[in-house]
Formats: sequence, structure tokens, C-alpha cells
Amino acid sequence: MIRSLEENPESNEGFNLEIGDKNAKKNALKAKQMHTRSQIFKYAYGQIEREKALEQENSNMTFSGVISMATDDDSSTRPAIEVAFKDLTITLKGSKKRLLRSVTGKLMPGRVAALMGPSGAGKTTFLSALAGKITGCDMTGLVLINGKVEPIRSYKKIIGFVPQDDIVHGNLTVEENLWFSARCRLSADLSKAEKVLVVERVIESLGLQSIRDSLVGTVERRGISGGQRKRVNVGLEMVMEPSLLILDEPTSGLDSSSSQLLLRALRREALEGVNICMVVHQPSYTLFRMFDDLILLAKGGLTAYHGSVKKVEEYFSGLGINVPDRVNPPDYFIDILEGIVKPTTTTGIDYKQLPLRWMLHNGYDVPRDMLLNNSSADSVRGGEKDSSGPEQSVAGEVWDNVKDIVEQKRDDLGNHLSYSKDLSNRRTPGILQQYKYFLGRVGKQRLREARIQGVDYLILCLAGVCLGTLAKMSDETFGVLGYTYTVIAVSLLCKIGALRSFSLEKLQYWRERASGMSSLAYFLSRDTIDHFNTIVKPIVFFLCSTSSTILGQQFRITILFWLL
Repeated sequence: MIRSLEENPESNEGFNLEIGDKNAKKNALKAKQMHTRSQIFKYAYGQIEREKALEQENSNMTFSGVISMATDDDSSTRPAIEVAFKDLTITLKGSKKRLLRSVTGKLMPGRVAALMGPSGAGKTTFLSALAGKITGCDMTGLVLINGKVEPIRSYKKIIGFVPQDDIVHGNLTVEENLWFSARCRLSADLSKAEKVLVVERVIESLGLQSIRDSLVGTVERRGISGGQRKRVNVGLEMVMEPSLLILDEPTSGLDSSSSQLLLRALRREALEGVNICMVVHQPSYTLFRMFDDLILLAKGGLTAYHGSVKKVEEYFSGLGINVPDRVNPPDYFIDILEGIVKPTTTTGIDYKQLPLRWMLHNGYDVPRDMLLNNSSADSVRGGEKDSSGPEQSVAGEVWDNVKDIVEQKRDDLGNHLSYSKDLSNRRTPGILQQYKYFLGRVGKQRLREARIQGVDYLILCLAGVCLGTLAKMSDETFGVLGYTYTVIAVSLLCKIGALRSFSLEKLQYWRERASGMSSLAYFLSRDTIDHFNTIVKPIVFFLCSTSSTILGQQFRITILFWLL
């Protein structure tokens, strides 16, 4: 049965259904659809069990230990994305402060790179630059995609970016969040069985089976734990099968076992040729050895090391910096770059000279000021501002701040409105299909907000009763003007409800739009559901009005309320 579905997932062959009258025919059709979904899930579970058996045969999840799994005939591969960057420098607009300086390196497909460094080293800025999300800054240098100078936004359909904050829809279940992301971002050429397999594989690899039907939760309503929410945040990008996966501190807030579970899932993604780069803080030694490459950033956004994890201790040993016994190497290197620990070396190297030594070691172009100031205490700070110039007046500082804000908003608007040719070669569902998916999601969210909707209708009923009674008891001096102001006051209550429509999901909208989902489909779906309230609420208001003597006047008020 599984093999037949694999060959033709949409087929219903193998089900003997005796159809008699029309009712029996309808029931048979429902049964056929239900069994088809069951068949699809059996296919997905069968494939997952097969992959788990293959994983047990290859328990070594380091890069050298998974090569045999990657060469298996049944292993799927994805379009490769190689990211190279040369002399990447990012400076705040209107300022001389550098967030990154002369960063050179390469991220290879099929490898997992760890980005580490002290606070303020520019780790998040570096990831934002790779993902094409940098704003309010001037960027110089080259970023090459597969050896070509192309905008990274052209590949946004096959690039996954996991933000530091867990931006997930709290009033949806874990499975609903993952399934929606998969349907909107996977290729439209994939069958339903293949999409189900992708989602089930992610749920299995991230250990989310026990909470798949649990609501994620919001501030008002508690749901899953923080660590589980973090894994769901990562799963939203894994289900779209990216070729480049960028993660900003995905292990923050996770315990050691959960971090290893997440990294094993990412290593399985690397088997399919995914290029993975992630920021990590204080990884354990076991977790550290599971990475392939390491990027160490020093303060000022300078590179202190970029290469294989296996060779990092050898490189620092060549500089006379040896890791003490029973000390975790990544923690020791971060303490050195932070200036907390002073290395005991015979070469007399200061921690501020490590970026310069790395540039000289690889033959990179070294900025002239770094060479001239090599012997000074602030030789390679890189990110400090030159204070030798004249002091600026308060009015000048205010003007510069306003100008920087305007330029940043202009850049944000330009990024939203700019069009870049799609080079990802992935045909995702169109606007109409995404509108259908968004409409179903918004409908579920509204049904789960029944209490809030009930309060809105209760307010309308009370307002209708009060206005109807007031219209019956008031004299002619109340007049049309009084009714007009009353209706305006009541309509403001509905405006408060309208604010919830878009403002509460602002972060989710930004994330989905940046991933390539249709903004028009999102707006139309929410507007469609809200128009249902636009039709029903005036009717409820009219029916609750108790006035019978001035029905015509009350009807005009209702029409005015409808228009407002």
C-alpha cells in the first residue's frame, strides 16, 4: 500500500466501496477521503522509520561520520548555495562606528558553521547581512552567491532565517504552525503526501510528537514551554526545505539534551546539502564537536578565526595560546576575546592583536590604521569612534539623529518595495492558493477567540438597548445631532476591535513577508473575515434596539453605524 501511494499519492485504488443511494454515495466519498489521508500518514511514518533505521547504522553525527549517509541513493539533495564574503564592512549611517570590519570567509553547503564571539562583536549583524536584512547601515565589500555577485534576496524562497525571538502564532497548535508554513513555502509541484512527509520528519527530528496538538500559547494563555517554543520556531524554517539556513541563537534557553537534539536535526538537514550557519553561546564540548566550522568574531566585528573546528586549538597553539586542562575550549576562547582571561603566552600576544594575526596568517589585506597602531593598546578596536574631531552641538546631534531615522525608514521602505528577480527556481503556491490557506488559518484563530468576539457582541447588544430606550424617552430636543454623536461614540468601540486585526500579528507578518509569502493574500484573508463582523454586528445592534415609536429614525441610525 505504501509503495502504491509513493508511485501515485492521489490514487484511491485498493478501496472497495459499495455505493447505493445518494446518501451512501456521500458517506462513501467521505470514507474514501479519510482513508486517503490515513494512507498518506502511513506512507510518511513508513519513510520516517526507514530513515531512523538508517541513522542507527550511522550513529556518528560528525561531518566525517555522515558522509556515507549522504551518498545513499535514497537521500534527497537540494540546490546548493555557497556564500562567500570578502572584506565585508558594515558601518552605521551618519557615524564612524563599524559593526563589522574586513570579514572574509566562506560558508559551504553540507556543513554546519558556529558563529561565536563576545557581546557586541556583531554576530547578529553578520547574520543579517548574509540574509539581506541589514538596514540603517552602509555595507562595503563583496557577498558572492555560488561565485556570482547577486542579491541574496533573489534566493529568499530557499533561504530560512530563524530570528532570535520566537515569533510563532500562539493561538495555533504546533502542527498547524508547521503545516501552514510548509503549504505556503514548499514547492507547488510537491504532492500532499510529500508535504506531509516533510512536516512529519521535522516533528520527529525536533521531538515535538507529544505536543503536536497543543497550542503554542500567548501572554494571556499559557501553552508549551519556552524550550519547546524555541524548537517550533526552528521547525517553521526547516519544513520549507531551505538550501541556506541561518539561525540566530537557536539554543538559547535550551538545556544540553535539547540542544543536542536540535543540532542532530540540523546535521540531518546538512546531509541533504543545506548550508547552515548559527550563533551559539557557551556550547558544551560535546555540542561544540558536532559543528564542522567555527567563526570567531572579536569586539569591533573583526575575525579572530574562521575554519574547521578540529583545527582551532592547533591554530591558537601556534600563537602560544593553549587551552588548560578541564576547560571547555569555546568558553576559554570567548573569555580571551572578552578580555576576562589573559593568556599566558611566550609570544607576548595581546587579545586585541588576535584579529590582526588572523589576517596576516591568511594573507588578507590589513587596514593601514591597524598596522600603524599595532603596538598601542587600542590598535584593533575597530569599532571605536574617532574622538579627535571637534565636539558637536546639541542641535547638530539632534539633526543627525533625525536624519539617520529618516534614512533608516527609507531603506526599510525600499527593501519592502524593491523587486529582485527570483533565482531560487522554486514555484511556490500562487496568491489565490495562499489566500485559501490564510483564510483557513484566520478562521481558526477567530474561532479560538470566541470569548473576545462574545464581549464585542455583548457591548453591541447593550449599546442597542440603551440607545433604543434613550430614543423612546428623549424629547425632540435630542434631535439628529444627538443621535449622530451617540452613534459615533458607539462606533469607536468597534474601532478598538479593528485594531486587533493587524497590530497583534505585526511581527509574524514581517517574518512571513520576508520569507516570500504574499502580503496581498494575508490582507485579503483577514479583511474577508472582518467583513463578516461588518455585516453581522449592525444587524445585532438593530435587533437589540427596543424603540418602536421611532423605528424609521432608528433604522437611519443603524445605516449610519454600518457606514462608520
